[in-house]
Amino acid sequence: MQKTTIRNYRVECSPPRQKVERLKERLEKFSSRFNLAEAHNLGTCITDNAMGHLAFQGTELLTELKLPADRTMIHLNTFHSLNDLHWILDNCLALGVKELLIISGDGSPRLPRLKPSEIGSDKAAVTSVELVAYIAKFYPGKFKIGVAFNQYEPREHELLKLKQKIDAGAEFIITQPVLGHHQEVDEILEWLTIPVIIEAWMSPKLELLKDCVGYDLTIDLTKPFDPVECLRETEKNYPDCDLYLALLDFDKQLPLLKSGVTQS
Repeated sequence: MQKTTIRNYRVECSPPRQKVERLKERLEKFSSRFNLAEAHNLGTCITDNAMGHLAFQGTELLTELKLPADRTMIHLNTFHSLNDLHWILDNCLALGVKELLIISGDGSPRLPRLKPSEIGSDKAAVTSVELVAYIAKFYPGKFKIGVAFNQYEPREHELLKLKQKIDAGAEFIITQPVLGHHQEVDEILEWLTIPVIIEAWMSPKLELLKDCVGYDLTIDLTKPFDPVECLRETEKNYPDCDLYLALLDFDKQLPLLKSGVTQS
């Protein structure tokens, strides 16, 4: 008997950095990629100062470039002033953004960081756990809040953080990139009652993956890596999960995707 699965893809759209040459060209490229994803019926995800590099904020781009926001997920980290945090969240509401991915984030000397006292926390520092709880309290029911799960972190520590994030109000999980399958992801799927979105690594440059996940991985870099082939294996192994596509080649890879109903 055939199984009908609703498969949705979310594609990562990295915003231009604030200090960049040919800014107009970079903004046009961002807008073009965003609209391509929309044309293919794919959700879009806008990162927040990824790797600590100061970039344009997602709601700024949606507003200035007049882009639709109803299928956009905004990433939000802890490296903002309290005023800027509320400015971002209020703009998300005004634009119709429904999904947030809350992460602790990567800091830099140029970025402020939320102070625990500002959000009523007694912790030593604000992490994604405290930020999720704050947003859930001050914007109740306004957003669907997601958090990250790094299956490459030490197991017990990461599982404890995951449970804390869920207790704080997380409503869905996005993993770190999965290359076909990962045992830790398989295990959390057995007990989690909220959706899990599997991240897929779409760059042929596997050596960049260790920088993304924060750990050295046992990957044979001498063998060619086909990200589309790996994506197909990941789809097969996680038939009931949506997919988050990182570092997608919009020209070559995007036409191969099809969001919606698939048969298996």
